[in-house]
Amino acid sequence: MNINAIREQFPILHQEINGHPLVYLDSAASSQKPRSVIDAVNRYYELDNANVHRGVHTLGSRATDAYEGAREKVAKLLNAGAPEQIIFTRGTTTALNLVASSYARSNCGEGDEIVITPMEHHSNLIPWQQAAKVTGATLKYIPMQPDGTISLEDIEKTITPQTKVVSVTYVSNVLGLINPIKEITQIAHRNGAIMVVDGAQSTPHMKIDLQDLDVDFYAFSGHKMCGPTGIGALYGKKSLLNKMEPIEYGGEMIDFVDLYESTWKEIPYRFEGGTPIIAGAVGLGAAIDFLQEIGLDEIDRHERQLAAYAYEKLSSLDGITLYGPKQNRVGLVTFNLEDVHPHDVATVLDSKGIAIRAGHHCCQPLMRWLNVSATARASFYLYNTEDDIDRLADALLQTKEFFGHAIG
Repeated sequence: MNINAIREQFPILHQEINGHPLVYLDSAASSQKPRSVIDAVNRYYELDNANVHRGVHTLGSRATDAYEGAREKVAKLLNAGAPEQIIFTRGTTTALNLVASSYARSNCGEGDEIVITPMEHHSNLIPWQQAAKVTGATLKYIPMQPDGTISLEDIEKTITPQTKVVSVTYVSNVLGLINPIKEITQIAHRNGAIMVVDGAQSTPHMKIDLQDLDVDFYAFSGHKMCGPTGIGALYGKKSLLNKMEPIEYGGEMIDFVDLYESTWKEIPYRFEGGTPIIAGAVGLGAAIDFLQEIGLDEIDRHERQLAAYAYEKLSSLDGITLYGPKQNRVGLVTFNLEDVHPHDVATVLDSKGIAIRAGHHCCQPLMRWLNVSATARASFYLYNTEDDIDRLADALLQTKEFFGHAIG
């Protein structure tokens, strides 16, 4: 990877923040966008703007081709099997809510179990809380080891023949660890449960093969992988999607409407009511082209090197606590600076042009498990360098010194 050439394609990176060159270390929240994605969205609005699937005119045909072409790109990216197994959504949150509201509420009841982990993002926790409340199912948690990982032994003990749904994040947005999704899926299937995966933090950073993983549902967001905000997708196995009822009703998702009864279109359209996120899908397709041209394996290798470098660099600083395992992590480090609140750390770093995330990261149960109220997080992507991490480490030393004098 030619990092300098890659960075040149991201206009936002070439600016100063508070008098310093921008160092963007918040890609786990939302990645920056390359020029090719920005241009693709602009081109759609400038030349092809029309609704899809309805008009017979040229603009409508071009918009439809671009929209469905993006669906095909997602299917190929994930090795999903068929494009109709890809449902466009507003993002991971909407996709997981669709599974919890449509599949789980129809297939779970009293005596059944829904299994997740304490490390889940709220978007993969609250929908299952609500599904359990509505259906009477029991919500269970796979326990975590002291380093934040989950063991196959505990997974085997937690998932039982009463389990109907298992839903786990592929990559923790706080701990940076990679969960053994293929092994969890095998255990879930042996017990008759379906496997749902939150792929928000995995899809941008590593090659995903859904046929190999054999998961039943997989959700991700476009804005974390160089695409626009407001677009994401849900993959589902055909046998499951065909049995699911839509949870939004209106135009586009119907086959026949009478005064008192209606029927639904085939998948995926029954789940895409109303005018879809056309420009977002076009931008997502352009983002996939961009990432595949570089290579997901190369991106994965680069980020793991950055994560290892950052872990070593920050762990050498006095007064820094790092969270999550040292090994098998993607490109982020979550930490706290002794006696300094994470929001204060982030504010000082911002004054030096360094953007990080501070707070509970939509993982309040995990924060309580870590016995903290909040943490700071630096997350990396394909456009970051070791120099960015060096600037982060230097700024943390200055932050520690500043607050040390203030406290003293």
